[in-house]
Amino acid sequence: MMDKKALRARLRGLRDAFVAEHRPSLAAPAAFLRRLQPGLVIASYMPLGSEADPAPLVRAALAAGCTIALPHVVDRATPIRFVAWQQGAALVAGPFGLSQPGAEAGTVAPDIILTPLLGFDRAGNRLGQGAGHYDRAFVAHPDAWRVGLAWSVQEVPALPADPWDVPLHALLTEREWIALS
Repeated sequence: MMDKKALRARLRGLRDAFVAEHRPSLAAPAAFLRRLQPGLVIASYMPLGSEADPAPLVRAALAAGCTIALPHVVDRATPIRFVAWQQGAALVAGPFGLSQPGAEAGTVAPDIILTPLLGFDRAGNRLGQGAGHYDRAFVAHPDAWRVGLAWSVQEVPALPADPWDVPLHALLTEREWIALS
């Protein structure tokens, strides 16, 4: 099995090429829609580059009366916090090329966390960018339903998992919904 750094580089290249050639998109699946209720907090993200765009799930959550939150990142070492965000509200430039709400935005606890990733397997393991932000967020919000968003080309047979890696509950690609727990 490849080391995580090499695997990240390979999967990032596959993802970039797949998006450039196919222009895929996600659709909100019935299993996701059934979980939505007014007042739930859905943590989403603004996609970078070829990351899967959560916009269809955000639109469905807003239509169901949910609150949307986005991550606010300070640096590699500081845990992310999720802050309430109104669709169309201004975003500021954050580290790593992120677009995020300003530091003054109020922190909220998510009920569902939509997470980007570089790779995944059918055991619910995900490979992120390597800073551990989402794994720490999953630990901080243990009752949140963890949903990975990716393209089918990002699936691998098995990922190397470290003791601190927190598995996902479900995955969504342009092809399918994968329920894991």
